[in-house]
Amino acid sequence: MADALLAIALQRLAFGVEQQIGDCRLTLVLGVDEEIRSLTDTLLSVRDVLEDAERRQVKEKSVQGWLEKLKDMAYQMDDVVDEWSTAVLRSSQMEGAENASISKKKKVSSCIFSPCLCFKQVASRRVIALKIKAIKQQLDVIASQRTQFNFISGLTVEPQRFITTSRLDIPEVYGRDMDKNTILSHLLISETSQEIQSGIYIVSIVGTGGMGKTTLAQLVYNHPDVKDHFDERIWICVSDPFDPIRISRDILEILQGDSPNLHSLEALQQKIQMCIAGKKFLIVLDDVWTENHQLWGQLKSTLNCGGHAGSRILVTTRKESVVKMMGATYVHSLEELSPEQSQALFHQIAFFEKSREKVEELKEIGEKIADKCKGLPLAIKTLGILMRLKNNKEEWESILNSEVWQLDEFERDISPALLLSYYDLPPAIKRCFSYCAVFPKDTVIEVDKLIKLWMAQSYLNCNHVISNKEMEAVGKEYFQYLAGRSFFQDFEKDDDDNIIRCKMHDIVHDFAQFLTKNECCIIQAFDMPQGIGFAEERRAKASFPKVRHATLVGLQSYPKFFSTYKMKNLHTLLHEFSVISSIDEALPKLFQHLICLRALDLQQNLSITELPKEIGKLIHLKYLNLSYCYSLTELPETICDLYNLQTLNIRECIALEELPKAMYKLVNLRHLQNFLTIGLEGLPNGISRLNSLQTLEKFIVSNDGDNECQIGDLKNLNNLRGELEIRGLRKVEDAREAQEAELKNKIYLQHLTLEFGEKEGIKDVAQALQPHPNLKSLAIWSYGDTEWHGWMMRLSLTQLKNLELSHCNGCSYMPPLGELPVLEKLEIKDMKSVKHIGGEFLGSSSTTAFPKLKKLIFHNMKEWEKWEVKEDEGMSIMSCLSLLKIRGCPKLEELPDHVLQRTPLQEVVITDSDILLQRYKQDMGEE
Repeated sequence: MADALLAIALQRLAFGVEQQIGDCRLTLVLGVDEEIRSLTDTLLSVRDVLEDAERRQVKEKSVQGWLEKLKDMAYQMDDVVDEWSTAVLRSSQMEGAENASISKKKKVSSCIFSPCLCFKQVASRRVIALKIKAIKQQLDVIASQRTQFNFISGLTVEPQRFITTSRLDIPEVYGRDMDKNTILSHLLISETSQEIQSGIYIVSIVGTGGMGKTTLAQLVYNHPDVKDHFDERIWICVSDPFDPIRISRDILEILQGDSPNLHSLEALQQKIQMCIAGKKFLIVLDDVWTENHQLWGQLKSTLNCGGHAGSRILVTTRKESVVKMMGATYVHSLEELSPEQSQALFHQIAFFEKSREKVEELKEIGEKIADKCKGLPLAIKTLGILMRLKNNKEEWESILNSEVWQLDEFERDISPALLLSYYDLPPAIKRCFSYCAVFPKDTVIEVDKLIKLWMAQSYLNCNHVISNKEMEAVGKEYFQYLAGRSFFQDFEKDDDDNIIRCKMHDIVHDFAQFLTKNECCIIQAFDMPQGIGFAEERRAKASFPKVRHATLVGLQSYPKFFSTYKMKNLHTLLHEFSVISSIDEALPKLFQHLICLRALDLQQNLSITELPKEIGKLIHLKYLNLSYCYSLTELPETICDLYNLQTLNIRECIALEELPKAMYKLVNLRHLQNFLTIGLEGLPNGISRLNSLQTLEKFIVSNDGDNECQIGDLKNLNNLRGELEIRGLRKVEDAREAQEAELKNKIYLQHLTLEFGEKEGIKDVAQALQPHPNLKSLAIWSYGDTEWHGWMMRLSLTQLKNLELSHCNGCSYMPPLGELPVLEKLEIKDMKSVKHIGGEFLGSSSTTAFPKLKKLIFHNMKEWEKWEVKEDEGMSIMSCLSLLKIRGCPKLEELPDHVLQRTPLQEVVITDSDILLQRYKQDMGEE
């Protein structure tokens, strides 16, 4: 991890500061270039021994202390270099503005033109230069100390490419059939059995970390018999601390389907009892740690009242004392896998795609490695994946004989299998993994957000420069690398099989926290935990300056940020709680204290009405998340002084009325996430100058052409990717204006929505907005013309998988959508002029119509009367259709026989369509 931090520092020095040494203004700070070169040499010499130092830190506290000092210096270097590059960027912005205002005069020198500005620049650079010298002196002392440890030199070279193999289907559960059946028998036991005791029936799975408790619980939770047996199933990740209010809110959210607007425990308890009244429920409380009988009693009393006698609570925990405190009815102790099971599981993973000869060569070593995992499934899977990537006998023997297996520390804190796998990671990926300790245990991690947070810490810059890849692509590679090594699990995927959400196993999370003891922390939303002693409090506060990444957790009526004020060197501040009361007074102080922040997450703060101007002091900030701040009405102009900002997330800030006018100054902005900002009526026209933008979720065409964006302002934003919604197209006057948007050149766009505002005579404008054929998803809303535009009729979108036509009231017929070769989902909604759908819908230029269509949905087609499918010989129609939904089509008389009889339909849903319902009820009666 220290190696990765030094790599970042070296890269920032090489590609940032040294490029600026040629600036004539910097020569006023004499000797800085020599200090930087000397600093770089020292860093390289220290980095040469880091591999040995990081291996020895686990059992040698003195080495651990030396590495802590080194990491602290690396962070300080990053702060100074960032400050330097920001100063240069700011001065260039200021000079650009000044030169524009005096463009009629001949430019001789910026210093001659603006002596005040020049003086400030020189003074600023002098301060930075002095900081660099001070860091160099401190680093020299740390570097000289390395001699006392007799480190072994040997620079680790980061691999040029990642080793990949075919996908391996690793079994989630192995050797647990008897355990599963036993748990099921206790969950499904009849409520009339003598085994049912008074009070709720509690089943507990207890075992050491990495044994597979959660996986076994998931297996029975999702078992078909369990789904049929219980009226309600609820899964809660409890972890530590045990918070009855938070747990009750999570239970109620699952029961109701949305977040409850209740904040007192009593109100939550009453609502839960109403929801479970008379119902047979199963609640899984995963990863329970508390031994506090009072806290457990507050939750248990709620669940004991109202539910059916056959209800169950299933608990997973590592601690026998928890089981006793909770009063479990049945305790199931999960044992280690047998040696035979361990070896078989290891063999299945490690020898995947290896030749028979190679298996014979390595089999005996593999069995010994499997035995060292002591029957822990997580350890076996982790090492199995590691060894799958190694083919040399010497590499296998190195793992088998590693001194890691002899360290006593692992019996209490971390797994040797995880450490061995971690050692095998490239330095940059090590840093990305250890950063994940900032998330609370059991957090559902959004992969896109994680990559943006890595970007904000400059963890992706080095490989980005070397490989010439976008940072986002590098981050995706790093995540996939870690996921492939089992550092992440519980994946959720999108329709394209991309992982969008995941979790970390609690043992893996413990390991990440072990690696970042004083660097990452999770803070309760209180000043100090109750009952903490004075000495402990002093030690905690003394460590605050070393903390770089923190997350606030808990539900707070009055959030107390005081503890974070002491963390003056914080680079990351996230929060995992809903703030009820106003925090307007807290934020200015927060921004004044935490000036080193790179990432700030204030999402779901319901009481923030405006962001204080002090936000402009956070000159290092690269990631700002304000999503779901429903009361936020305004962003200050000072936010435009955040020249390093890469991500601004204002999703669902529904009260936000406008964006700052000087947005053009955010030259490093890559992601403007503004989905569902329904209060915005325009975007400042400077956004068109942000050529690095990759995400712009909503573009609004404005009437105010002088100050806000017009459709042509999209022209230079050719890096846009992902989703783009264009609203206000009714304001576009002619096709020539629309053509300036050059949507055809947006080759990375995947999902496009066009909203025309039901304007008539807009066919030519729509024609000029033809997108690139790479598009995968298209929605056309409120198209008011009577004829479809040309590219809709020619159907040039050969990669389109999803299509939605909504409120297109001018057109009385359908375009030939059957010719779309890969279309999988089609939704047609609120088209009032359509009375008949016939052969034009299928198209005529192919022997197949809708060859890939799986889901077909018609909604609210009030005038639709007939749907005809005329079969031509040799023509295949909807050969993959599995779902047909028809809702709100009151005049539709019948469905085509071909659709009902000659497609592989699995589900037909008809609602609010009386004629159809009556017809097919009669047919069913006749059959």
